[in-house]
Amino acid sequence: MTIRARALAAALLGSICALSPKVAQAQWPDIREAKAIAEEGFIYGLPIVMNYAVMDEYAVDRNSGQFKAPFNQINNEARVFTYKDTAVITPNSDTPYSILWTDLRAEPIVLSVPAVEKSRYYSVMLCDGNTFNYGYVGSRATGSEAGDYMVVGPDWQGATPPGIKKVFQSSTQFSAVAYRTQLFNAADMPNVEKVQAGYKAQPLSAYLNQPAPPAAPAIDFPKANAELVKKNFFEYLDFALQFAPAGPEEKEIRAKLARIGVGAGKTFEFKNLPITHKLEIGLGMKDGEEKVEKYLASGQKDVNGWKIGSLFGDRQFYHGDWLKRAAAAKGGIYGNDAVEAVYPMAKTLADGEVLDGSKHQYTLTFPAGQFPPVDAFWSVTMYDGKTQLLIENPINRYLINSPMLPGMKMNADGSLTLYIQNKSPGADKESNWLPAPNGDIYLVMRLYWPKTEAPSILPPGTGAWQPPDIKKVS
Repeated sequence: MTIRARALAAALLGSICALSPKVAQAQWPDIREAKAIAEEGFIYGLPIVMNYAVMDEYAVDRNSGQFKAPFNQINNEARVFTYKDTAVITPNSDTPYSILWTDLRAEPIVLSVPAVEKSRYYSVMLCDGNTFNYGYVGSRATGSEAGDYMVVGPDWQGATPPGIKKVFQSSTQFSAVAYRTQLFNAADMPNVEKVQAGYKAQPLSAYLNQPAPPAAPAIDFPKANAELVKKNFFEYLDFALQFAPAGPEEKEIRAKLARIGVGAGKTFEFKNLPITHKLEIGLGMKDGEEKVEKYLASGQKDVNGWKIGSLFGDRQFYHGDWLKRAAAAKGGIYGNDAVEAVYPMAKTLADGEVLDGSKHQYTLTFPAGQFPPVDAFWSVTMYDGKTQLLIENPINRYLINSPMLPGMKMNADGSLTLYIQNKSPGADKESNWLPAPNGDIYLVMRLYWPKTEAPSILPPGTGAWQPPDIKKVS
């Protein structure tokens, strides 16, 4: 059994959930208020539930088809992601991933990284169950030197041992660690594997050569799939919230959810609920989904048809803006902070016409000397516009990035044109071909470690550098 974050996001639109029968009828809010709470609760809970779904596939359900490794064990992928990777929407295919899910209940986890050559970009992003990016290790954040770093749970108050360069505190008991290691070309993979072999994760007791504390209690993780989520979205939110102590900015929304029986550890049984409550809360969730979609479409800067914004960050960054956090998860969960990477996204031309590989061919031209300004590298990745997944194509090319430039054909004036279309543009142009789906197109540009000096894409959407517009071939 598998659950796909993309299927989850699609299924939630039709979700029908309802109040817990354990909440006395007299305490239930009227249907209008219940609808409003469900709408706000859906927006608040969407990233949390999406994250749980991925965690279930990657670290819990060994039969998911996407399982990586048990908690507190690193899984190194000696490859880039392809169309076969479906657990996470809008996956990066630039950098081989190493993935770690941590269980921080019993004790902290120590992450060790090797020395990495300065020419090779790498980053270690810490993202907790609230989808807060609460810390970074890597080329930009800590440099290329080797080091040991400690990740602690929300209630940890212990001392920092000698040798630990920095302590990162997760807001939840379970947390993801995403390692991105730059791959220059196919022949470079053995070098990436050497770097990955240097990534280590161990409990603090093992790091200190001390006896381990008592193990945390075993957990009966609820299975998750698109159909179950459609019927009972809040059950998964309840389950996740028991491992996520409320921050100051969460107290209001959690109090509202409690009014309709939603809270950590509660259980829902829908069959005994009045149909009016089921319908009103279902409508509230539908309205919440529409607000998320609208934010993605209009809540960012529109630059030559590209949507550019800063959607990812830590608890302080969101500061209770649950709509921004939900839009970040729906647009591409586990994205980087803007200082680490900026993601211009395009589904339309500058005039708003939807990009459709079944009807048109397109070009994207970078003028001479005006490539994306970065201290690491940049890429343009193709996704299916409906699923937001990488697409199967005849040349197994999912992106074009700056390390590929030596093998590409430049125009006479020094500019670079990418051919974005479903069928080959011809042998003479195939080096610059980015294969498109036979339908809706979703393009994501990635600027890793964007330059801060002008011209820069920073601040996102208002910087001096702007991505060029996509042209429809007549």
